[in-house]
Amino acid sequence: MSGPVLAVEGLTVHYGAIEALRGISLEVPAGEVVALIGANGAGKTTTLRAISKMLQPSRGRVSFLGEDVTRLPSHRLVARGMAHAPEGRGIFLNLTVKENLELGAYLRRDRAGIAADAERAYALFPILAERRAQISGTLSGGEQQMLAVARALMSRPKLMLLDEPSLGLAPQVVERIFAVLREVNASGVALLLVEQNAHKALQLAHRAYVLETGAIVMQGTGRELLASPEVRRAYLGE
Repeated sequence: MSGPVLAVEGLTVHYGAIEALRGISLEVPAGEVVALIGANGAGKTTTLRAISKMLQPSRGRVSFLGEDVTRLPSHRLVARGMAHAPEGRGIFLNLTVKENLELGAYLRRDRAGIAADAERAYALFPILAERRAQISGTLSGGEQQMLAVARALMSRPKLMLLDEPSLGLAPQVVERIFAVLREVNASGVALLLVEQNAHKALQLAHRAYVLETGAIVMQGTGRELLASPEVRRAYLGE
């Protein structure tokens, strides 16, 4: 397709009288990783939730694969190729790893393809293969995050929204998660990534946006923002 996979124009979200997003616009080009960075409360999670219709925007337009999807519900977006791995993982704690993966493919009917994609998920995250019959609530935090990413992949997305995939995880688990995201992107899946580890996010991202109090205040390539004195001082602890 020509044009971006995702285009957001003038997106505004209110929580009651509070304006949480103030008319933000961004794009995710085909095959690219785009990162959203910013302090806690800047509006990063709200942005993803408004795009995937977990929240209804007050104003603005969301286009996905060239189609205006502003009014479509979440399940229609999944059917079109958008997947959201939310903050807090959102897995079904009382179901097994295998059952969680199957639910990621709930709109699909191609059993052979679903089985093949489950095996691919197990290849990406071998620990999940060992745990496939285990109740998901008994997994470690890192294993649960791996499962959340793997489950999102089961819908065969063209775009993945990822909210804080490294939050609270051990460094070696973070490295594995980001290695998988790099591999997923290399296979052609576009990623919109919200990540508190700004250094890791900007290293992975082709381009990035900085959010402050519900507005985009800076944008550029991942490399440009990594080199920016303002970004280094505010988000990289330098």
